[in-house]
Amino acid sequence: MNIKILSDSTCDLSPQLLKEFDIDLAPLTVIKDGKEYKDGVTIVPADIFQHVANGGALCSTTANNVEEYQALFSRYADTCDGAILVTIGSGFSSCYQNACLAAQDFPNVRVVDSMNLSTGQGLVVLEAVRLAKTATDLDALAEELRAFTGRVEASFLLSRLEYMVKGGRCSMVAALGANMLNLKPCIEVKDGKMVVVKKYRGNFEKCLPMYVKDRLAGRTDLDEGTIFVTKTPVSDAAYQAVMEAVREHGRFKTVYETDAGCTISCHCGPGTLGILFIRK
Repeated sequence: MNIKILSDSTCDLSPQLLKEFDIDLAPLTVIKDGKEYKDGVTIVPADIFQHVANGGALCSTTANNVEEYQALFSRYADTCDGAILVTIGSGFSSCYQNACLAAQDFPNVRVVDSMNLSTGQGLVVLEAVRLAKTATDLDALAEELRAFTGRVEASFLLSRLEYMVKGGRCSMVAALGANMLNLKPCIEVKDGKMVVVKKYRGNFEKCLPMYVKDRLAGRTDLDEGTIFVTKTPVSDAAYQAVMEAVREHGRFKTVYETDAGCTISCHCGPGTLGILFIRK
């Protein structure tokens, strides 16, 4: 079967990976000062950070609507045997629900809720690419992907909480307490939602290797094929500390280094770094 793999722009796969695996994206809309921009097309994370640093209000993102998904599906409905769209988790956005409504008009389109975001979603997209090479049934492929989503482990360590406070995801009191105690929260995606699973104390650069060790060391349940190191702007020293820790505590065949896109950037801000991988 000739199956086209599609995703929301929230998957944070690099342009190189998108080109290599022929993946097309549905870019979400970013709202900056009341104006609409397309994620990765007419706005990039650096624009968001500069805007906020200059005193601007926090940017926000909105889901793709039904008509946008219909336009995307119509490009491939007649040229492929089928298409699979992997969306950002339904717990974070209405993209999945809107895509399902749009897919009702396309018998050869299936929509899969990644239950994740950023390169946690990207791992599901890459699995779709792998499975599509030998797939003979679109429904079976979609079901296999839905089962796979539960094996993705995605987490991020945050050095700053200003964006979380401005976005209403963290109270000013909690942020003040974290800053006073020099705490760095680790946020993990669990059951399609973001939860704080641990708080590290100290300098961000020193906390990062401890975070990586906690996620990887001594694990016997890891699929050691692929890991993503995904970040918003961090210092070179912090980044190198993470890469060394990944090499020390993991034996991954492929380590992808990617920059987080506009969604993570809008909600978490600069100084955010995560490792995202698969369990057996």
